[in-house]
Amino acid sequence: MIPFLAADDPFPPLGRARREPNGLLAAGADLSPARLLDAYRKGIFPWFSEGDPILWWSPDPRMILVPGEIRVPRSLAKALRNRDYKIRVDSAFDLVIDACAAPRNGTGGTWITDRMRAAYCRFHQSGHAHSVETWIDGRLEGGLYGIAIGHAFYGESMFSRVADASKIALVYLARQLERWNFGMIDCQMNTEHLASMGGREISRTEFGHRLAELINCEAPPFPWRFETETIKDEFTRCRR
Repeated sequence: MIPFLAADDPFPPLGRARREPNGLLAAGADLSPARLLDAYRKGIFPWFSEGDPILWWSPDPRMILVPGEIRVPRSLAKALRNRDYKIRVDSAFDLVIDACAAPRNGTGGTWITDRMRAAYCRFHQSGHAHSVETWIDGRLEGGLYGIAIGHAFYGESMFSRVADASKIALVYLARQLERWNFGMIDCQMNTEHLASMGGREISRTEFGHRLAELINCEAPPFPWRFETETIKDEFTRCRR
């Protein structure tokens, strides 16, 4: 059994998370900005389906991506140099989360429920949630959103409407976070896509140690501003 949290109940110690399903820690509570901030600072995130209670997770192992270790395949490097795109940040958070919530590959469900959408839009307004957007011909064609606390970024979801659009946003995010001395991007669960771009698994214990060093650093001011032209110039100079 896992504890069911009332509004004011603290999270249980991470060591009590279940092995199966991996990382399930608690249920209940709410999705207020204060609760979300407390959760992410402890390495906990919500993930649940429509109609279910709020479920809180802290998996072991945990996949992360160190910004300076991101890998850019040759085909993506070519797109970064030659595609006609613009990167914007925090300009269309609601559109990004809606696109991430849309059904994919013929499936009808999504974990980004109406409650989750409303909660993360509030979290964006409070300055903790951010969107990185790839615009092509004036249309939002890909991007991602996540949470920043101190010098840690917690990736939540990505979407693409054209090839490489979300990957372009991720590369710009990593390059900018490296400039800001962020220590890691939390990817939560292992995926082949993120592993191919440099993501790797670490233990929950190591994740907690890294987090403790990063969350109390001074975060960049909200809304974020990326050095997009400088980053794109770097890709142009690195022709292969």
